[in-house]
Amino acid sequence: MSNQPNPLLPSEILTPFSEPDISKILETALLTTQEPLALAELKQLFEGEVSSKLLQASLEKLQEKWRDSGIELVNTAGGWRFRSKQEMQVFLDRLNPQKPPRYSRAVLETLAIIAYRQPVTRGDIEEIRGVAVSSNILKTLETRGWIEAVGQRNVPGRPSLYATTESFLNDLNLQSLEQLPALDELAALTELAEQPEPQDQASPTDLEMTEKLESGQAESSQDITPAPSAR
Repeated sequence: MSNQPNPLLPSEILTPFSEPDISKILETALLTTQEPLALAELKQLFEGEVSSKLLQASLEKLQEKWRDSGIELVNTAGGWRFRSKQEMQVFLDRLNPQKPPRYSRAVLETLAIIAYRQPVTRGDIEEIRGVAVSSNILKTLETRGWIEAVGQRNVPGRPSLYATTESFLNDLNLQSLEQLPALDELAALTELAEQPEPQDQASPTDLEMTEKLESGQAESSQDITPAPSAR
């Protein structure tokens, strides 16, 4: 089977913008914004006079154009954006040295559980980790924008259910949860703290954590009440 994209129909290429113009406008917009731009937002650049299919084709050509450079065009859950390639970061740090966030083992274990078993309650997390989860851990992840409360489980006490956010996917340059890396790669998001938190002394090993997550030890997420909208 051929992997060639379907050819554009005449109705999809009749536009007051030439293909080089479309590419130039897209490139300029994406290089001058810090946030990912969804296809609908990019379409606004042309006041709706360029089809989604033509935009998609132009974006794929831009990806190819920048493939061998130090930056790349990626498509994340939030949309399209340019980013520096990982191997370039060591050189960029010489211009603007930055210390990456350093999170404890407890924070990263909690993030992994939420990412792979969502939506989960605090009780689910504690059952898998085998230790209590402090409010500060959840607050750290919420402040970072990686998790949010998405509802409440319909059980006594109505505990909050936590799930990852679009920002979490954007930071990993992923389009969906199905593209999550292997469990042992998730910690690459940040650097681990040099010393574990006190409650981590009883923390299960990485192997035990993986086995618990993969076996689905956390409770089912059925019977969920959506959280009130903050908007």
